[in-house]
Amino acid sequence: MASSSSSSSSSSVAVLGLCVCLVLISPAVSLTCTSQIFKSNRTFDQCVDLPTLDSYLHYSYNATNSSLSIAFVASPAKPEGWIAWAINPTGAGMIGSQALIAYKSNHTAVVKTYDITSYGSVNESKLSFETWGLIAEATSNGSLIIYGSMKVAEKAEKLNQVWQVGSEVQDGKPRKHAFLPQNVKAKDTLVLEKATATSPSPSPSPSPSPSHSTSTPEKGGQSSIKSNNLSFFFAFILFISAVFFS
Repeated sequence: MASSSSSSSSSSVAVLGLCVCLVLISPAVSLTCTSQIFKSNRTFDQCVDLPTLDSYLHYSYNATNSSLSIAFVASPAKPEGWIAWAINPTGAGMIGSQALIAYKSNHTAVVKTYDITSYGSVNESKLSFETWGLIAEATSNGSLIIYGSMKVAEKAEKLNQVWQVGSEVQDGKPRKHAFLPQNVKAKDTLVLEKATATSPSPSPSPSPSPSHSTSTPEKGGQSSIKSNNLSFFFAFILFISAVFFS
């Protein structure tokens, strides 16, 4: 009888341990972007691991003034290359997209705006919507970060987003990127979720010339598991404990 009781107790402990592991391996924890921290102390309401090119997007959407604030994190195809994040107001691909492209110029990260009209050479130009607070930042691990805010369509619920990385910049112009499967698939729909009352996107203000930053955070971006998720985890653990040890 003692042996049977001990075996039952061991089985209960094993089952409890398995349940705890399953609970802790949640989608929020599995996201790489949730562990990314900005040295500049910027925070965003949402983050997503983009499906290709080892890229990440952090964003806050303010429905009150139809603005979107973002931090896009990616590594150029080569150290002397570039990264880009764009909104396409008219389609789902690169052509027609309104892009923010960052690269290093004289060892300093810069970000510029481009209206992408072809797959050939691109030229710096104004976008079809207002932007402000555009900043590029280089990190110690070779990534680049694009920060910025922009106006989006009133009551927008989703946007066509496109992102890309390239290997070369010549005379201040980003050169063509590769057309491998991971490059071709670098597009998705961004579903806008309203900002919380405590962390809205800033209101539009006159846009200064693009600024630069040379700080080197260990990782780019910030997010964390919501406190209510943690509360659920602990409650679930207590429930399982009560079931198996009662």
